[in-house]
Amino acid sequence: MRWILRTAIIGLVAYIGLVAMLFTTQRALQYPASARVTDVEEAQLSGFSDVVITTEDGEELRAFWKPPEEGRTLVLYFHGNGGSLWNRRFRAQALAEDGRGVLMVSYRGYSGSTGSPTEDGLHADARAAYAFASEHAEPARILAYGESLGTGVVMRLAADNPLGAIVLDAPFTSTANVAARLYPIVPVRLLMLDQFRSIDLVAEITAPALIMHGRRDQVVPFADGRKLYEALPGPKRFLAFPESGHVSLFEDGGLEAVQTLMEGIENGDPAAKLESIAL
Repeated sequence: MRWILRTAIIGLVAYIGLVAMLFTTQRALQYPASARVTDVEEAQLSGFSDVVITTEDGEELRAFWKPPEEGRTLVLYFHGNGGSLWNRRFRAQALAEDGRGVLMVSYRGYSGSTGSPTEDGLHADARAAYAFASEHAEPARILAYGESLGTGVVMRLAADNPLGAIVLDAPFTSTANVAARLYPIVPVRLLMLDQFRSIDLVAEITAPALIMHGRRDQVVPFADGRKLYEALPGPKRFLAFPESGHVSLFEDGGLEAVQTLMEGIENGDPAAKLESIAL
């Protein structure tokens, strides 16, 4: 009996230690921010410039910027938690083809931007980016593109501001659901600070939405993205990528789908264009 009790106590102490470690380091785990600083010259982004955007709480965000030509779409791009300006430079160039504009922002704490990432902080970053974009394009011509973690940023932005359309690349219902799958023995939903509960915002989304998800996604379950899609009330389109995982939807055909949606924005009817999008 004594041996069993000692083993149980050791197990309990180890479990408490694990939970305490995850709680205290959760933001470092959730936001593995790249410290690599780059610029448009190194990234070889033709037509782009480096800009710094100041947030409402005084942080300075580095960004790649290319203004749109008259009548063209302006893409606001929000990368995933492991993303950076450097590793998404090719997407910036591709989205800017045919005179379209792109503002790709580095979150606070990422790629030379000041501050430390939190959920509230990333939403403030998005508001600052939107304010900058709104100086160069009317809201109906702004497309907000969110990738993975960035989908949670876009959902809040779209709930609070008018947009021409949104793209959700590998979205989740909440980051708590994603983390609970990774740590099934930990009470994640009680302890997680930054939960990005996109599912709670669906009723407030009116912009046409393109949702893309890979069936082989090992980070965010395909069913989670599908659940978010089904809850969205407005014009929407879901693209399933049978052979894709979590990070390559854009390269696996997503770019062409986004370009079709941008044509709809430029023609004044993005909802109609959603119906024509297919892999």
